[in-house]
Amino acid sequence: MQKIDFKTSGKKLEVSKESNLLRMSIRYEGGIPYKCGGGICGTCVVKIDDGAQNLSKVSKKEVERLGEDLIAQGYRLACQTFVNGDVELNWEENPIRPKRKAAAK
Repeated sequence: MQKIDFKTSGKKLEVSKESNLLRMSIRYEGGIPYKCGGGICGTCVVKIDDGAQNLSKVSKKEVERLGEDLIAQGYRLACQTFVNGDVELNWEENPIRPKRKAAAK
């Protein structure tokens, strides 16, 4: 079993491999804020404190929504992130505003 430590809410879980961070937070009241769950709104931005190597590869949606700089600082979209080992994470009550897609011309 993989361990998820939701530092902001104080919740700790043991989950199966390949569990989605946001789904586990919703199911077990981990507290990660969310709206859409599909990598579009960017509400579920979390900061990985430890265990980044135990997470799924950064998705195209994460790169588009967060940008390379935030990803390099350890930020991920919980809805797009799957757990393959122990991880510690936190989030801000006023989340970082992810970059918006440019409007079509």
